[in-house]
Amino acid sequence: MYYTSMKAETPSAVAVKVADAVWVAVALLHREHPTSSDFGLQEIVDRVLAEPRLGACQRTTLYAHVTQHCVANVTPNSGKYRMLFETMKGRRRLFRAGDPQDSSRTGKIVPEPPGVPSEFRSLLDWYRSDYAGARSLKQRIKDDPILAMRGLGKEIWADVDADEYVRQLREE
Repeated sequence: MYYTSMKAETPSAVAVKVADAVWVAVALLHREHPTSSDFGLQEIVDRVLAEPRLGACQRTTLYAHVTQHCVANVTPNSGKYRMLFETMKGRRRLFRAGDPQDSSRTGKIVPEPPGVPSEFRSLLDWYRSDYAGARSLKQRIKDDPILAMRGLGKEIWADVDADEYVRQLREE
């Protein structure tokens, strides 16, 4: 489903897919609220509707995309996009490679640049370099309590030779 982001007679008009508009809105929310890890369904729908450069769309169509069509870890019905990730019931964030997903989801993760109004194309670079890139991985490791334990207690084993330790265990 498409809708036009500006009046049709404007030379810079771009036909924006609803899924792409949803992705742009969530990316904008991430940029505007860097301390928030995810966003509510209504917050996302409202952000799309508040952005006139993304065009106009039925609230119910947006809601279907935010709850179902774009969500990688939800069983698809018709849309198979992997643009969003459900963190908990009623909360979404942008999808990252490595996130668990439904095995039948094969759709795109980010919009194609020609389908995004020029004023939002920098979000694509931000996503690849910051949000889903190497800097993001370091931040996720830091934020994840299990991954943050990596290396914990290494000083206990610092002076122990692994081969000697295994040999002693086998002798016992």
